[in-house]
Amino acid sequence: MDWDGIDRRHLLALLAGGGATVSGAYLLSGNPDPATTDSVDDEESRRLAEAHAPTLYYGARERWPATDPREYESDQDGDTVVDGFDALDGYSADARDADYPHPTVFYNAVDYPDSPLTCVQFWIYSAFDQFSTNFHWHDWEVLHVFVDRSADGEGTASATEPSTADETSTPTGTGEPVLFVASAHSRKVPNNEHLDPDVDRASIISEVGSHSSTLGVNARPTSFQRTAVDGLAPDISNDPVEVISGQASLPLAYGLPRDEGWALPYAIPEYDGDRLPEHDRLPNVRPGDLMPDELTVDTYEALATPPESIPKREGEVAFVPDVRAGADADARYGLVDTAEIRHIDDFTGPQLSFTFTVPEFIEDAISGHITTVGVPWSQPRFSNPETDISDPQHRAALADRYEPIEAGGDVSRILGAVREATGADDAPGSNGVALLAPSIETVALLESDPEAVPSFSGVVTLENPGEGDHQLTVNGAGMAPYGEKLTHEGGTTRAGVEGAIPMSANEDAVKVRGETAEGTALASVALDDDFAGPVYDGRPPGEAGRFGIYAHREGAYTVEIRDGSGGRGALRVNPNADDEVIDLSGIETGKVALADFLLQFLVGTRLQVAAIRDDEDIDSVATGQNIDDETVVEVVTAAEDNAGDLVEGVDDAVADLIGEETDDGGGNGSLGGGVAGVVRAVDAAVLVAVAARAAARDGRGDDTDQWLAELRTRLSTVDDAVGGEGLPGELAAFVTGRTERIRPRIDAAIEADLDAES
Repeated sequence: MDWDGIDRRHLLALLAGGGATVSGAYLLSGNPDPATTDSVDDEESRRLAEAHAPTLYYGARERWPATDPREYESDQDGDTVVDGFDALDGYSADARDADYPHPTVFYNAVDYPDSPLTCVQFWIYSAFDQFSTNFHWHDWEVLHVFVDRSADGEGTASATEPSTADETSTPTGTGEPVLFVASAHSRKVPNNEHLDPDVDRASIISEVGSHSSTLGVNARPTSFQRTAVDGLAPDISNDPVEVISGQASLPLAYGLPRDEGWALPYAIPEYDGDRLPEHDRLPNVRPGDLMPDELTVDTYEALATPPESIPKREGEVAFVPDVRAGADADARYGLVDTAEIRHIDDFTGPQLSFTFTVPEFIEDAISGHITTVGVPWSQPRFSNPETDISDPQHRAALADRYEPIEAGGDVSRILGAVREATGADDAPGSNGVALLAPSIETVALLESDPEAVPSFSGVVTLENPGEGDHQLTVNGAGMAPYGEKLTHEGGTTRAGVEGAIPMSANEDAVKVRGETAEGTALASVALDDDFAGPVYDGRPPGEAGRFGIYAHREGAYTVEIRDGSGGRGALRVNPNADDEVIDLSGIETGKVALADFLLQFLVGTRLQVAAIRDDEDIDSVATGQNIDDETVVEVVTAAEDNAGDLVEGVDDAVADLIGEETDDGGGNGSLGGGVAGVVRAVDAAVLVAVAARAAARDGRGDDTDQWLAELRTRLSTVDDAVGGEGLPGELAAFVTGRTERIRPRIDAAIEADLDAES
């Protein structure tokens, strides 16, 4: 499908991102075998569960905290099921009579034979899940507490309960936690984990609406700290990973974005084109029973900019187990063995939908993806909890201590971090962008595995993608979508520009749309901004040499392409204030095409340098795609008049271009100083570029390369000129940025073959 066809798409079933929707495991290289495990008897399971049961903290806007699905079960054709309509409608009705209906947490305990390791699991059911990327009937989240039974806890019972209190201390023989693993949104993002915690009981901080679980294990258990801050230890020990090459590392775990200061807009679920409160099978569901309006957006693409008023996480509602009668709580939950609900055959519900702009995707491609959670006990992690450890360092640590656990190797992931483009403060006019941390969280999707996943702290990670070719799309509310084709060969594949994924607000975005000459196969496209550097470098979605990339309209870009045979071509793009689409048709590659680009680049540079010199609006002159043949002739004529005495041997080429004879200046003129000297230096470079292009068009490869080498020398003269005293800082930064951008293209032109152009 062509980029022209991108529009609002009701993509079905991007919604199965809840904690228990996928039954696979986190895959590590080396393919470690699942450990052999045994069930723990009823009495001992109960003792372990009571000793390690967590406190649950919900936000003030939570609609579906922990409850008991048995309240909403029914018989369907001889099977016991919990129907999604029944659960949502029934819970909504019950919530009018009680603040927190039927609070319940289910437990399961698993032993690792011939070792002191046991895992106590706490499964938490919610009647519905609504979030930014996923919403579905039912939701299961899980906390795994890996316990060493050969030791008894020496830490505090929890971050808020001293171990000296008789009613809160852990019973003898129930062991010491060695690893907490709290489920994130899906098996496509890393879980929140803590190795060797100082507490015997974790606190779970639940994301509003989606119930993604993070850990609270330090002295402030109601809020999340990814790293040490304000004298508090981190709540997770996930391994730091360098997301963008050369930049700081980040502990790679989902965390709790809204508690970390990030705006996170929620989507609005629909069924058969109607919002859920309008459905006749949900008579008790009112609009206020879903996420409140201040958290939601109708569509991503209808917003001009990312929303600024999305509230952060507020308040905490504490659920504690009923066995801890003395602990402060807003609600007390019952601890129930999962054996009590294993008579339920399924959790059912029809597919839901929401609006999502995905380049190159169609509804039918993913309409078969399920949107219900299934039953926990059918998943590998129910009997093999170690398969839910997402951090390879944590798994290796357990493998080193406990023989049944195999370490495996590294994870397989596609990784990147969104950066929001904005006009650069130090760029004159609309001639450069800066890349900043995004103002909102985004969502990502692989066409090959259509499960949308949310970003955290701006980071996009998709765990366990298959090896081979993929198409990645990133969307954000009020932001133009990002699309890229990439090849994953295992390990870590960084998306974008060495991990950076630049995106722009819809109101600032222009689509740069191009097509190679005669449909030549397209290998890659790069957009290089004069101030920010590369803002795109990869294979954009598209077919038959066509591409479309969204960029910020205040940028000044060099668009560079590589065709299937390795040939390179380049064009300049300077979007105008009212541009929505810029079409670049018939892009050619090879020495002739690159020589033509170099002249166009320098013509635009000369016009803008003159505008700065004359204190004119730099955006009022022709640049980039707006430079036509007439403009080239005018600039070359002016350059000949101003700097013809600086360059020798260009007269014939210049005369052919401007259509009149010129005098050989001899190349012995003096450059001069100040702004006038800078303009003369740029004019001399323009004249050399004219000679290089003429030689390339005439098929004189050696002469072309000699002129290109001379052009490199002339650029050094330009740099020397702007390094003089008394020049405006804006002019110096602008010219230096341009010479930095053009040098690699001179090298590419020298390396190119004359017969490579299309």
